[in-house]
Amino acid sequence: MTFNEYKLSLSQNSPPKNLNDLLIALWYDAKGDPSTDEASWDKVHKITQDISGKDAAWVHAYLHRKEGDSGNASYWYSRAGKQFSNKTLDEEWEEIVKALLNR
Repeated sequence: MTFNEYKLSLSQNSPPKNLNDLLIALWYDAKGDPSTDEASWDKVHKITQDISGKDAAWVHAYLHRKEGDSGNASYWYSRAGKQFSNKTLDEEWEEIVKALLNR
């Protein structure tokens, strides 16, 4: 799937079937605002916290950064082997999605 196809899928009611769990979490993140919608935050956070590895830590870091919890985000960026992002949230979301789609 290309990034453009992924973005177009956001107009649907459910994520495409062929996505891994991290891409599903980011899909739901783009559909709502986990930083202001507790149900959305819980759904997206639950998906990521149950996955291990650097990619999951990166998504987890992004979500905590979006939530406004920079201390927790810093911890997860460290686990991901990344520096705390200075990009906009939209730019980082796109960077993560593109990286995951290319794995």
